[in-house]
Amino acid sequence: MSQARSLTTVAVPVEAVSRRRLGVVVFTAGAGTLATEISASRLLAPYFGSSTIVWANIIGLILVYLALGYWFGGKVADRRPEPRLLGWIVVIAALVIAALPFLSRPVLDLAVRGFDSVNVGAVVGSFFAALLLFAVPVTLLGAVSPFAIRLALVDVAEAGAVAGRLYALSTVGSILGTFVSALVTIPLIGTQRTMLAAAALLVLAAGLLLGSRWQVLTLGMAALLFVPAQAIKATSGLLYETESAYQYIQVVRQPDGSRILHLNEGVAIHSVWRADTVLTGGEWDMFLVVPPLLDHPPKRMLIIGNAGGTTARAYGKLYPGVQIDGVEIDPKVTEVGRRFFGLGDNPRLHVITADGRPYLAGTDKRYIIAIDAYHQPYIPFYMATQEFFRLVRDHLTPGGVVAANVAAVPGDERLSDALGSTMLSEFPSVWRWRALHFNQLVLAFRRPLTEAELDRRVAGISPAAASLAPAFRARLSPMSQTQDPLTDDRAPVEWLTDKMILGYVVHGGELERDQLPTAPGP
Repeated sequence: MSQARSLTTVAVPVEAVSRRRLGVVVFTAGAGTLATEISASRLLAPYFGSSTIVWANIIGLILVYLALGYWFGGKVADRRPEPRLLGWIVVIAALVIAALPFLSRPVLDLAVRGFDSVNVGAVVGSFFAALLLFAVPVTLLGAVSPFAIRLALVDVAEAGAVAGRLYALSTVGSILGTFVSALVTIPLIGTQRTMLAAAALLVLAAGLLLGSRWQVLTLGMAALLFVPAQAIKATSGLLYETESAYQYIQVVRQPDGSRILHLNEGVAIHSVWRADTVLTGGEWDMFLVVPPLLDHPPKRMLIIGNAGGTTARAYGKLYPGVQIDGVEIDPKVTEVGRRFFGLGDNPRLHVITADGRPYLAGTDKRYIIAIDAYHQPYIPFYMATQEFFRLVRDHLTPGGVVAANVAAVPGDERLSDALGSTMLSEFPSVWRWRALHFNQLVLAFRRPLTEAELDRRVAGISPAAASLAPAFRARLSPMSQTQDPLTDDRAPVEWLTDKMILGYVVHGGELERDQLPTAPGP
């Protein structure tokens, strides 16, 4: 029986093709795959954010598509080992990549409406549906390497060397595609043109297998680079939008003439500007209660997460004697703050482009410290740990305080409980002000303070923000150590936040903004 089978097995002839050309195709496919993955994160960030969980889904599904591509490429190559077929696989992948910047945004606009629903299944389903946009091109590009190995293999004795060489070329291409797209093309020409350029290079490489007459497709792809980039995320009142090396940035004019800053998915507002007042009624006003709570009038303040400078602008008006160092990781956000949010209105504000924790570790200055750094709704885990708050404690002025803006939802304070327990491992006195439905201010002092003392001190708040004092007294409570502190080794901040928000939405809650009593009138 085995002899009969071997007699009926006929090897499919392989068309001759230059190994050098195959190497170029494999290298370009690797670069195109990773450029597409980086671009996928940029297309999704304005709608779903760029948290670790989002990245895990992107990377995980890209790997699934590549695995399918490897299997598909191997099967097809065994049946039809034809260079032209491989060329067409690359061309189809390129055409889909070129279409994605134009087709994905309407799909994402529809998908993101799941966030407005109380149905969590719709939220999760829409997110994964959006990621399926990348299934076809990545699967096809994954098929390139095994297909090329089949075409390049003449003698089974050199199978290992051929496979190793082509996969090495694919990996080098992937490395180049990652760094060039992330560090060069996306900051310089944007996500849309990065994807179009990747598609043009793929078509150019496919032409090595299809023949020169197909190079007209490359010219067509190159021509698309001159198509004006469309709005990244169309929004009523849009004043400005851009992509920085860190995130998507959007400035929107409100019907009342105020301006708001959105980053990434736009669930949160990161800065507010009003022409007639520095007060907002939002979470930035929470920090205005800090100066009167201190043993001595503050001289120097550090704001970690300066964004567009809303808090610093208010301090310039209400507490003009305070010198502020505002740390902001994204220089493009600082530029937007100067242009749209009055960041330059406070002459005593010095903006430092850095990540908050490394900056604190590298300076010997002492401050009162305000922490407002997060990619909504996530606080960076390394700014929520025992090790971080030990660093903060060592940089406080005598009698100083650290004040942290922490997300919460009505009835669920898991995140602020975890932060409070962690801060209590380094500070003797920690208090929680339930200022807003979705924002709390957690205050840690270097020495024990009683509620009566805090009540008395808050009366010294700036007269323009005096309406905050009654709200502070009514919603202030001491924190207790209810759990082990978060550490650099274990700080599940994103899981705590996701459980908190999803639990609230499941039970019918709506993510509506409320306001502090400093809210400007209509």
